[in-house]
Amino acid sequence: MNTKVFFIPLICSFLFFVIYLLLAQTGTFLSVEPGYSINDISRWCERISSGYFREPSNALSNIGFITTGLIMFWILSREPKGINKFHGPTPTALIFASAALFLGPGSLLMHGTHTAWGQWADWLSMIMFISIPWLVNIFTIKNYPENVFVKTYVTYISIYAVVSWNLGFDLGVGLNLWFLSIALWVITETLQHFYSKTLRILSGFLGFIVASIFGVFPNEIIQNLNEYWWVILFWVPAIFINGKSPMRKTRFRWFWFGNFTYITAFIIWLQGYPDTAFCNPDSIVQAHALWHILSSIATLFFFFYFRSLRLT
Repeated sequence: MNTKVFFIPLICSFLFFVIYLLLAQTGTFLSVEPGYSINDISRWCERISSGYFREPSNALSNIGFITTGLIMFWILSREPKGINKFHGPTPTALIFASAALFLGPGSLLMHGTHTAWGQWADWLSMIMFISIPWLVNIFTIKNYPENVFVKTYVTYISIYAVVSWNLGFDLGVGLNLWFLSIALWVITETLQHFYSKTLRILSGFLGFIVASIFGVFPNEIIQNLNEYWWVILFWVPAIFINGKSPMRKTRFRWFWFGNFTYITAFIIWLQGYPDTAFCNPDSIVQAHALWHILSSIATLFFFFYFRSLRLT
């Protein structure tokens, strides 16, 4: 067992909470979002607290992401490298586990501090995770070296972090990178397993199907192309993927488990707003907190799915 692989992220997680609590005592670390005040109902339904966590349930439910991330590190620490990029402490596997774990602190900082930089950390953590699947798929299909993936990923996330800090989550151009990344993941999955020249040409239309699942239908996109201009990027995978993949994933049950859990979480997430039927701002059980817990479980299912990569 490579103890460092597990204990380093474990210690970092512990130190995160220690530093958070110490800074929260200063009185300058916490804020309240513009337009809100203590005891108001937050935009995620929970009543805003004067304590160390502005939204206690919504903040602390992110321990779910930290837990599932640590489970990934525990698994990786107990096995050698060799089977594929997601077995043993390989760079790709460690990046996946790190991004999954960081979803916890990122979201906690938003719900806990109510600061603008906390919102930035939350959005950054989401982009760090959701960018991995489609990038891994492209690099696997093209059989690029792992070190090239690592350099590309780090550069991509670094640029996004700097630009989003200065220009906002949409990078100043109205780009919804979270939603786009989900679509690119589905498109690259499809091309990896069912590649054909015809499918390559038509693959971008799969993004519109993904959009429909989340309630944004093609007619709305077409009528608002100035807002949804980025749908043209649905064809980015087709630019790179021009042949069959040398490796495919084999345990599809984990993919469907992950999707079912995430979509269930998304449906619950829609109830986590003020004035919805299930909004109870004083309850310890919050819809948005359940979204965090179920989404964290989904990340673990997807981790198992990517571990099933095998030569075709």
